[in-house]
Amino acid sequence: MMGALLEMRGVMKVYPNGVVANRNVNFSLNEGEIHALAGENGAGKSTLMKILFGMEEPSEGEMFLRGKAIRLGSPQDAIDIGIGMVHQHFMLIPSFTVAENMVLGMEPRTGVSFNYNEAVRITKEYSAKYNLAVDPELKVRDLSVGMKQKVEILKALVRGAKILILDEPTAVLTPQETIELFQELKQLKEAGHTIVFISHKLKEVKAICDRITIMRGGRTEGVFGVQDITEQEISRLMVGRDVVLKYEKERHEYGEPVLAVKNLSLKGEHGNDLLKSVQLSIRQGEILGIAGVEGNGQSELVQAITGQLKSPPGAVHVGGADIGQFNIGAIRSLGVSYIPEDRMRQGTAKDASIVDNLVSTIFKKKDWSSGMFMKRKKMLRLAESLIDSFRIKASGPAQEIGMLSGGNMQKVVVARESSTEPRLLIAEQPTRGVDVGAAQLIHQKLIDLRAEKCAILLISADLNEILELSDSLAVMYGGEIVGYFDRPSELTEEELGLFMLGIKRQDEEEIRGAQHF
Repeated sequence: MMGALLEMRGVMKVYPNGVVANRNVNFSLNEGEIHALAGENGAGKSTLMKILFGMEEPSEGEMFLRGKAIRLGSPQDAIDIGIGMVHQHFMLIPSFTVAENMVLGMEPRTGVSFNYNEAVRITKEYSAKYNLAVDPELKVRDLSVGMKQKVEILKALVRGAKILILDEPTAVLTPQETIELFQELKQLKEAGHTIVFISHKLKEVKAICDRITIMRGGRTEGVFGVQDITEQEISRLMVGRDVVLKYEKERHEYGEPVLAVKNLSLKGEHGNDLLKSVQLSIRQGEILGIAGVEGNGQSELVQAITGQLKSPPGAVHVGGADIGQFNIGAIRSLGVSYIPEDRMRQGTAKDASIVDNLVSTIFKKKDWSSGMFMKRKKMLRLAESLIDSFRIKASGPAQEIGMLSGGNMQKVVVARESSTEPRLLIAEQPTRGVDVGAAQLIHQKLIDLRAEKCAILLISADLNEILELSDSLAVMYGGEIVGYFDRPSELTEEELGLFMLGIKRQDEEEIRGAQHF
C-alpha cells in the first residue's frame, strides 16, 4: 500500500424532499487496494458512489485526490481525473461491436470518418495490456454476461481509469466466471489500480478485498481489514442484528401439481431456439429453482407462464386450466403472483405512492372498493401493516415509491405479491441487489408461503440462494433443461456452474427420472 489516494470527508447529501442519504460520511481509498463497500439497501452506498463518480453533488463535504481538493460536476469530470464506474446494469449498445462500444464518445477519426480499424487496434492493445481477452469484432448482443463485463471494465480502462468502482460485479456470474473476474481484478491491483467493490456477497468480499467500509443509516459504521472481521460481524454491523445465513425448511408432503409446463418451445426472430421442449411441474408446497446464466430461456419461460407471450407452442396449465389464451388478469385470478426481475420497469409505478403500489393488484376487488369508491382507510391499514412486517424504510404509506432505495422498493413488490395468499408465486431474481437483512426477510417469506402450500418457481442467479431454498432444481442452457435435481442440497456451486455453462448435461432419461409428472 502507498498511502491515501482518495479521501471523502464529512460528506452530506440531503435531497430537496428532505431525505438525508449521507450523514457526515468519511471514506478513503489507498493506492493499489480492493476496497469493499457494504451496507443495507438505503444505507447510502449508492449515493456516496454517485458523488464519487460525479453523478450527484454533495450538500456538504470535501473530496481530495492525492491531497488536492477536487469538485466533480459530472461523470465526465470523474473520468477526466481517472475515476471509472462499471454499473450493475451494463451501459453497452447491443447492436454495436466490442470495438465500437470501446471508443463510444471518443471515436478515432480519419478526417470526418470514423476509423473503425483504429478502434479495433485500441481494443486489442488494451485487451493485451490488461490480460482481458475480448474479440473486438463480435457484436455485444452475442457476448456472454461475463464477457460483457470485461468489455465494460476495458471501456473504463481505455478512458484512463485508475480508480474503478464496480457495482455488484458478480451478481449475474457463474462461479467459474467469478473466479476469472477475481483473477483479473488481482492483476489490475498489482498494476497499481484501486478498486471499489460494492457487493452483498460477503463470502466474495472476504475472498477478494483488502479493507471494508460498512455503512448503515447513511453513516459510516467503521473501516476494517477484511481478514480481521467475520461475515457474521459484517452482517451485524450492516443491519444491527444477527442475520441467519442458513435456513431450516420443514419436511412435508407435497400436494397436487399447481403448474405444469409441457413441450414449451419458442423461436427467436433469427430462427434460434429461445425455448426448446421445456417440461416442468411444481406441486403444492414445493419450491422449484431454475438456475442458468442470463439469456438461456428463463425470461421467456416466465413470460409464457405470466401471460406475456401469446400462444407459444406447447402447453402451460395452472391448477389444471390451460392458460394459453388467458390475459394477465385472468391468470392472476387463478391465484398467480409474480415478483418481476425488473422492479423499476415492471414491478412498480415509480411516481405513485407506496400504498397505491401495494394495492395495485387488488383494488378492483369487492373487498377493496364499493361502487366507484375505494376503501382508502382499509388500504392504508394494509399498507402500514406490510411496511411494518417487511421493515420497509419509508416515511409512511403516502411516500412516493420512487424515493425509496432499490432494496426497499423490492420489499414493497414482495410484500404486495405475497400478501394475497397466492396459489403459485413466480419469483424472478427476488433478492438481486438487496442486502443480507432484506434477503433474509424475503427468503423467510418464501419459506412461509411454501409451508402454506403455495407452489413457488424461483429463478435466481444467486447460487447460494437457489441451493438453500429449492426443493427441486432445473438448470437451463440454450433454451432447454440440461439438468434436473430432486436433491439440490447435494450439489455444489461449482458443479452447478458447469451445467450453467453447458459443459455438463444429463441425458433425457435422467432429466425425466427426476421430474414428477
